[in-house]
Amino acid sequence: MATTRLIPMHVIKGQTVAHTVHERLSYAINPEKTNSGQLVKAYGCEPETAAGEMLLCKKEYETYIGRSEEKKSDIVLYQIRQSFKPGEITPERAQEIGYELAMSFTKGKYQFVVATHTDHAHIHNHIIFNSTSIDHTQKFRNFLGSSEAIRKISDKLCLENGLSIIEAPKQGPSHYGKWLGDKKPLSWQEKLRQTIDAVMVQKPADFDTFLKLMVVNGYEVKQGQHLAFKASGQQKFTRLRSLGEGYSEDELKSAILGKNVHTPKAKKPYRKNPDKINLLVDIQAKLQAGKGPGYERWAKVFNLKQMAQTINFLTENNITDYETLVEKTKAVTDRYHELSQHIKQIEKRMAEISELKKHIINYAKTKDVFTAYRESGYSGRFYEANTEDILLHQSAKQAFSLLSAKQIPAMKNLQLEYRKCSSAKKSLSADYRSMKSIMKQSVIIKNNVDLIMGASCPEDKKIERVL
Repeated sequence: MATTRLIPMHVIKGQTVAHTVHERLSYAINPEKTNSGQLVKAYGCEPETAAGEMLLCKKEYETYIGRSEEKKSDIVLYQIRQSFKPGEITPERAQEIGYELAMSFTKGKYQFVVATHTDHAHIHNHIIFNSTSIDHTQKFRNFLGSSEAIRKISDKLCLENGLSIIEAPKQGPSHYGKWLGDKKPLSWQEKLRQTIDAVMVQKPADFDTFLKLMVVNGYEVKQGQHLAFKASGQQKFTRLRSLGEGYSEDELKSAILGKNVHTPKAKKPYRKNPDKINLLVDIQAKLQAGKGPGYERWAKVFNLKQMAQTINFLTENNITDYETLVEKTKAVTDRYHELSQHIKQIEKRMAEISELKKHIINYAKTKDVFTAYRESGYSGRFYEANTEDILLHQSAKQAFSLLSAKQIPAMKNLQLEYRKCSSAKKSLSADYRSMKSIMKQSVIIKNNVDLIMGASCPEDKKIERVL
């Protein structure tokens, strides 16, 4: 998966807008960096004339707004740097992904040039887009979260293309190129340790021989209260005592005499929680473990777009281990069922109120008819003539007899309670719909993770897909 960075490009100090645009684009499309210009692609302009076409668009924008935009502090271009892990992608595919990223982020509203550079260990894209829209009616505004939006688009595209993931994406310019596989420059201390390790492998006869070998390897020796070394280009001496266990003067002398064994210092990997292996790394390792029968069955019912959505969901929700995924899925599922049950209870009460209101109305409407029926001595002829009203009255009385309260509630109170229930249902329904969507997505993501991480993929297992 690529790392990304959004860089606003201001007018170069002491230069014009035109010079700045030409200068920035010239660097990006440099033939020496882009395979003689073959790795340059543009949108809304031609690579050869991109600077002129972007400047023309800016002039049309000035005409549109009725004033000049020639300000020294003005942002004239934006650049997206997208860099890939070494050995993982071809320059041609990197350019395709860069173009898709640019089109998705700008939505086709801004001219852009995608230049893929191959002059470093890591292949990387310089995506430069005009700050002025193609229709020359607006300027791009760098919104809060734009860098995050670019990262998500890039992550999705990379995952869809089967590229590796970043365990913990870092924000800020300092991260550019570090994860990409370029070796981080060694500190003077680490370089000294490595030289000492190499010299000790040669088994020097005594400590003086050890010091001579250090000189041969380019180090200046400073002997005094504390033995120290300085490499060519280094400004200050590095004391042995600062190198840690196994590198003190006494420990090295003891190892040379054969009293102990010199062991190079091992670099310990940092893990925030050693008891939990990052789920994203687990997933990626699983997919890269091989293309056996299980993988083939998985591939028939699953695809990399779903994989990308799964990874993005885990990243956005800060889910780095399977236990957390299970807990969060259970939590949202429980909440969904809780809301569902609550809504059903409210709906049941609203139905009861509606039914009771109907009986109260029917009772009032048929009261006189039933009184006359009773006074007639329950005459069969009277019953036949007023059957419907009599049955409605009897049904209402039966409903009243089932009430727990001795007194029939007033219609006004029932109407008030019904309105409260309706309002509560409306409020809960909004939460219910939202939780239903979250629950559904969480369950699907968990099923996807179970499928990816599972040892096998049964053909008859129903595969939930990310919507």
